[in-house]
Parts: sequence; C-alpha cells; structure tokens
Amino acid sequence: MDRPAPAPLGIAAIATHQPAWEVENGWFGDLLPRKFAHHTGIEARRISITDEVTMGVEAVRTLQRETGCDLARCRGIAFVSPSFIPASVARRNLDPARAADERPGRAARKLARLVGAHACRTVGLNWFCCGYSRALDLVRRRWAPRLTLGPEDFLLVVVATRISRITDYACTQTGGLFGDMASATLLAPPAGRRHPVHFEILHAAAEKVPAEKPAFDFHIRRDVPVPTAGGGRDHAAERLVYSIDGMAIAELAPRVMAAAVGDALVAAGLSGDEVDFVVPHQAGMGIVRFLGMQLESLGVRGELVNGLTRRTGNISACSVPHALRETWSRLRGVVACPTAAVGAPGRPEALRGCVLLRATPHHERQPAVAA
Repeated sequence: MDRPAPAPLGIAAIATHQPAWEVENGWFGDLLPRKFAHHTGIEARRISITDEVTMGVEAVRTLQRETGCDLARCRGIAFVSPSFIPASVARRNLDPARAADERPGRAARKLARLVGAHACRTVGLNWFCCGYSRALDLVRRRWAPRLTLGPEDFLLVVVATRISRITDYACTQTGGLFGDMASATLLAPPAGRRHPVHFEILHAAAEKVPAEKPAFDFHIRRDVPVPTAGGGRDHAAERLVYSIDGMAIAELAPRVMAAAVGDALVAAGLSGDEVDFVVPHQAGMGIVRFLGMQLESLGVRGELVNGLTRRTGNISACSVPHALRETWSRLRGVVACPTAAVGAPGRPEALRGCVLLRATPHHERQPAVAA
C-alpha cells in the first residue's frame, strides 16, 4: 500500500532544556576506558533529577519565551521519550502502577495538560535515537494532511530523554555514553505568518532493518553506583538498566545512517552533491567520522557536523534538534539529518531514519554565523 502524501510543513523554531547538574568524566574514575574521551568526544554529560514530562514542559516554556507562541493555536503534540522502558520489559520487571507510568501516550496527554494545550491531539512514542525522525514522519503524513492549519497554527515535537535513570554506571561500555536533555520543535505550514518557516521538510522517515544479532536489552543489576547532586556517589541496591553491544552498534550505525541518507535523496529526487550540510545523530565523534566515509561513496560531500557530544554526551533522540539549534545560523541549502538506533530489546534489528531539510528564503536572508 502506498504511503499517503505528506502535507507541506517546516521547522520554524527549536528550543532546548538542559539540566543544570553536570557529571564529568572524572566522576567515573577507573570505570571509564582510558581512550573513552578520544573515541567519543565526551567529557561530561547533564543529568536530570526531574522526570521526562517535567523536562518536556521546561523545553516548551523556553520555546514560548523565545517565540511568543500561543499554545491555544497548537493543533498537535508528538511526545518522544527514548528513556521510557518498553512495554514488554516494563510488564516483566515493574509492578502494574510503575509499568503504566512508562506509557508515552499517557505522558503526551499529561504534557499537553500541563502546558495548557487543551485543544490539540497528542501521540507518544519511543523509537530510541530515531524518535525525532519517526515523529516528524508521523506528523507530516498522519496529522498535517488531515488538519487545515491556519496561518497562526502550529504543531510541536517534544523530545525528553532521561537515560540516566536506566544507566548502569558500573558498565565500562555504556556508563559514560548518555546524557539527559529535552527539546521542543515548532512546525508550521510554509505560508504561516506568525511563525515563519526556516527549514522546509523535504523528507522524513524512520524504519526497522534487520541486524545480524541483538545488540540491546534490559537487565536487573544490583549495587549500581549512581551520581548524586554535587558530584557525589550513591549506590542503588537494585536497578533496571539497559545494555548495548557497543562494538556491534559502532559498526552498524554509520552504515545504516548512510543508507538512510541514500534512500532519502532518492525519495526527494536529489543527488548527493546537492547536500550542503549533514547534521547527523551525535552518537560520538568516531561514529560520525565513519559516517562521513560512508557518505563519500554516495557523493555526499557537504559539511559534516561533528563533536557536539563534548559537554552533553549522546542525548539520543534530542541529538538532531539540539545539533540543528547549535548550528542554526550557519546552515544553508539542503541539510541531511540521518539517525540510527538500537531495535527492540533482545531482537536482531536496528532502526534508521533521515530528515531532509531545505533552508527557506526567509532563513537564507538571515546573516550566517561562523562556527
């Protein structure tokens, strides 16, 4: 069955919320490999003491302050959280009340109530590090064609990742990888007057692809060290944590991201040499460097954005919106934003996605700012 044609939609603004609490590599001591910072570029990561919905609310409030957006004109909120525990894992390891709290759909409705967006539809999803790509695809194809967006109407994609609450800080592979953050992306029709579009969305997609073996799962761990405010250390007697086969992901991620870019270019009728910038998921400096090599075989030689993990860590589905915001003023032309992620726990699969953007004349008229 053919997919429905997406409605024209673009990114008008992005806001982020970064937790105040920062944990530097020194906290880990001997738990981090000696070359960790060299391979990943990560020197510190933010840790949130508030939950994902609260973080999402903070990002929306920041967006309101920066854009003056009226949430009475918000027609839909897609809430993405890669740190929510998948339903199959929650049912197996948590009591019913706690398992119910891990439902992204319930969180999306709660967020809409808290920010006062009472007259909009909501959806919640996970999709791990591909959650942003998946949400943009969903909003463009399922919502925008059915909504008649007025010149002041808009949609929101809110991402909140708090992977710190499911991290095994004693694991030498993954303990230092992830950080917490939230973002809010304002999407508007190209003709919108109240919120002019800076980047037209040419393509957005995310899909599951087979892998040779499972690379991701959840486990109960005991006596897990955890950071405390002020740089201290505590121990959790028992903790539900994720595990990742780091070597498998490092080998797979550059390939699937490059493939996602290739598919996106074909779908959009573009060639590799038309891409001016590549703003990929910031999984770590090494993975992004290998992605650049893969992209060259596709003829993609636009500027590759890398190194944004230094003080944030891998912020999962927040990575692309954060990277777009950080490079916003100098992006021009066509921008490719590929993502890669683990698949469902215990399954031999991976996720891949890509968002293709084109800077609008409104954005091109803004003065470019050097990095």
